[in-house]
Amino acid sequence: MSSSRRALGLLIVTGLGLSVAACGSTAEQPAPAASAPGGSAKAAAPVTISVGCQPPKTNPLQRKDWDDDVAAFQKLHPHITIDSKDGFPCHDVKTYDAKLAGGQMEDVFYGYFGDVQTAIKAGQAADITAYADTITTLKDIDPSVMAAYTVDGKIYGVPRGNYKVGLVYNRKLFTQAGLDPNTPPKTWAEIREVAKKISALGPGYIGYGEYSAGNTGGWHFTQSIYGRGGAVVDETGKKAAFNTPEGKAVLQNLKDMRWTDNSMGTKQLYQWDDLMRLMGAGKMGMILGAPDVITELHDNRKAKYEDFGLAAFPEAKATLGGGDGYMFNPKATPEQIKAGLLWLDYYVLTPGRGQFDYARQKATGRAVGLPDNNVWGDSPTGQKLLELRKANSTLPTENFAAYVEGSADIPLKLEPPMNQQIFQILDTPMSAVLTRQDADIDQLLAEAEAKVNDVLSKAS
Repeated sequence: MSSSRRALGLLIVTGLGLSVAACGSTAEQPAPAASAPGGSAKAAAPVTISVGCQPPKTNPLQRKDWDDDVAAFQKLHPHITIDSKDGFPCHDVKTYDAKLAGGQMEDVFYGYFGDVQTAIKAGQAADITAYADTITTLKDIDPSVMAAYTVDGKIYGVPRGNYKVGLVYNRKLFTQAGLDPNTPPKTWAEIREVAKKISALGPGYIGYGEYSAGNTGGWHFTQSIYGRGGAVVDETGKKAAFNTPEGKAVLQNLKDMRWTDNSMGTKQLYQWDDLMRLMGAGKMGMILGAPDVITELHDNRKAKYEDFGLAAFPEAKATLGGGDGYMFNPKATPEQIKAGLLWLDYYVLTPGRGQFDYARQKATGRAVGLPDNNVWGDSPTGQKLLELRKANSTLPTENFAAYVEGSADIPLKLEPPMNQQIFQILDTPMSAVLTRQDADIDQLLAEAEAKVNDVLSKAS
């Protein structure tokens, strides 16, 4: 999920974002210009918008979906021309910030939830509050998701997809260890017991895996402390908040699993690719992860969908969440913003259409059924999406029921400010408790706290 930012980009691009979908119904006919939100009685003036994150040619099915959707949309709105931009990967950590600061983004540009504040501070995100009701399902978007694009009451973008972290587990290994794969663990105590049983299968088997290097350790520390009700920075965003009982519990639990239970294997300092390789090879029992981890395991590790299950984050008071979406270049005209929102309403935020045309995905042999991309939660629009997904599912959705049912009421909490610098600092306590049996948790947290406070003070 390499650095955690790059990994998160890979996850979102491959798992959440690019499962795009269909043309509108063949019964749809071009609408008169006056029917478009923001239109008038007379024909609307022609407008062209550049839109980022067109699927690459290396993914022909998704590319065709996009192009077909553009054609169908333009037929409905003849005054709008979409200039699609294939900039794969959609978020390149090597160039994104520089491109943003230089004002080189598309009229409608892609970004992670965590990019919103950066874009606003750089003066590169347009305030779209006056036009946001163009999105017909806006009122049903989960407030904790929409909060990622709302600053001081102003809206700066709309989501395309989101995720909540849960527990990814190998059902096959559960069965081999004499465990019920339909009853995944719900507490950390249960996770410890399950991990010990899976490790007992023999040499090479690891009950539970965790990241601890390349910023991924700090990223997963953040996931774990959120789950226990803690925080990484305080509400002001100017002071570290993890040197607490919750932070100590995260590290103590890992230390106990590593050295007392011996259920995490002897090799540590894992990064994204390491855990994906072990999970894909069927040697690791459990990791924290979002639904798109299973897509990664299937698509790039040759694993079978049916071998994996997904459960809610254990004992969660909150869960790290994130996602992606679109913002608008401040140079865009009101007409371009309205046109861009019409496109996003069509392609991104309508169940059964665009990225959510599950019937087309099913007809073209793609996997349907993973519990991802539902930015509407349990609202009427969210329920409609779930019904469509279930009706077209090609996967054993019962394997993910524990996640769907258990995550519904867990609030989403976003990454802290200055997240990459903070994650790098928090790699140290994570790696220490997993590589040194005598690691001093209090000292590790105190030292990390001082360093994070220094980072935050320089940023304010």
